[in-house]
Amino acid sequence: MPAQTYYPQGLRELRAARSKSNSMFLSVGFFSIFVNLLMLTGPIFMLQVYDRVLGSRSEATLVALFVLVAFLYIVFGVLEWARGRVLARAGAKFQSDLDERVFKAILKTPSGRGGQAAVQSGLRDLESVQKLMSSPALFAVMDMPWTPIFALGIFMFHPWLGYLALSGGVLLICVTFINQKVSKKGVLDAHMHSAVADQFAGAVRDDSELVQGLGMRSAVMSRWQKTRDKSLDSTISSSDVTGMFSSLTKAFRLFLQSAMLALGAYLVLQNELTPGAMIAGSILMGRALAPIEMAIGQWPLVQRASQGWYNLSRLLETTPTDIERTALPRPKALLEAINLTAVPPGESQACLKMITFRVEPGTALGVIGPSAAGKSSLARLITGIWRPAAGKIRLDGAALDNYDPDILGSYIGYLPQNVSLFNASIAENIARMSEQPDPEKVVEAAKKAGAHEMILEQPDGYDTLISNTGGRLSGGQRQRLGLARALYGDPLILVLDEPNSNLDSIGSNALNESIRRMKAEGNAVIIMAHRPAAIAECENLLVLENGMRKAFGPRDEVLKEQVQNVAQITDALGKGKAS
Repeated sequence: MPAQTYYPQGLRELRAARSKSNSMFLSVGFFSIFVNLLMLTGPIFMLQVYDRVLGSRSEATLVALFVLVAFLYIVFGVLEWARGRVLARAGAKFQSDLDERVFKAILKTPSGRGGQAAVQSGLRDLESVQKLMSSPALFAVMDMPWTPIFALGIFMFHPWLGYLALSGGVLLICVTFINQKVSKKGVLDAHMHSAVADQFAGAVRDDSELVQGLGMRSAVMSRWQKTRDKSLDSTISSSDVTGMFSSLTKAFRLFLQSAMLALGAYLVLQNELTPGAMIAGSILMGRALAPIEMAIGQWPLVQRASQGWYNLSRLLETTPTDIERTALPRPKALLEAINLTAVPPGESQACLKMITFRVEPGTALGVIGPSAAGKSSLARLITGIWRPAAGKIRLDGAALDNYDPDILGSYIGYLPQNVSLFNASIAENIARMSEQPDPEKVVEAAKKAGAHEMILEQPDGYDTLISNTGGRLSGGQRQRLGLARALYGDPLILVLDEPNSNLDSIGSNALNESIRRMKAEGNAVIIMAHRPAAIAECENLLVLENGMRKAFGPRDEVLKEQVQNVAQITDALGKGKAS
């Protein structure tokens, strides 16, 4: 993990999730004791064959030793398989325990540019840590404490052999640290450029119709190819560096084994060592250095997981868990904003400043103003997507923070400017992706939105599968489905952001009828709009300009004060009511 910054709360959450698998790690460590002891089977067998069997020429001894060795290798295989299975489950448990937490955290990241990248990055970071926890890299960590023990065994054969093995091990450890320093930047750059290329490709895929319609394919392909080339160049450079160290390590280990044999042969010629000890020492040294070689080979995975661990700690630190809130009774449709100030996530300048207004049950509030006045930002605050930087929004006297986000979402229906649909049926989309949609509520919401007949005209009606891009649905149809989704579950307050931007006259009539029905049921509606027809059903009007309240009060009075061409606006409102 990078040493420059620490995120204590995020680290505590990660360590708590990891600690739930401590019993599994302990069992793997316990298995590792016997696995490493059984690693001595080969050297001991060689020692006995060369020094006893060949010397005594006893076939019975050879058969007995071979049967024993076969049994020990079977046990070794079972234990190796068992610790691999346990590690795989430890990694899966870690990911399972954090899946929901990380998913909720990435849902809180700002939407738009970077939001999708944050989602992809968060999931990849969690997966990278899970892969490390299930990888042979942990076997290397658990086997490394046995390296000094194996080295001590070589010293018992002869000190010169021990010194050769020790110097070789020290050199390999130095190579490991050099590998860490040299390859770290390349590995991380490769992952970063790959993520950028994937993000760009995803954005192009989502807007493929626009790309083809405007003849942008060549330009987009060229830009994507440049990001892809950077990713490939970084990947190749990283692979070259890590491959060089891995090959160097393997070649040096093989050389050490040959050097051990050469030195052992010399000692045999000097009558200071037996042939069996010469062979056993060579095998034992290979086993002593194997964890180091494995660690170097797995180093890219270790580095990626280390960066993922750091990124996850930052994500969890900056998006704390939702606290358990005392359940409140169903409120009235009374919404009040008091000195409301908002700062977009990741920015420092306020987009809304000291906004105050009140929406009574059975009424509708229109919010108008020029582009970038803060209308959509206000919608995000009312729905709880953003948290106020200062001030409060109260629903029936209780601050929105007092409501569980999912409960608050059932009280407030939201239709954003850009309607996003998911890869599911129309019914599931209207039911807010519930796995068991209530058919009666789905149809009721569709009828309120004036979308029932339109849905029945689809190939499979409410069971028609649609994509996240809407497929064959027009912009107006998507908006009506979004309105039906906002009306699902009988919300108290309906927040509509430019609700008629894609609607025809039939859709506009259905929208106005939905607003009238909401008010008649004692609920409230808040409409962010540019078109006068959208505020035809509004009793009150809030005018925003440069993120500040310019006017608030009864609609006609505000319009008389703020709009120069009153006759033109009044005529448009009259047509809207008549429709």
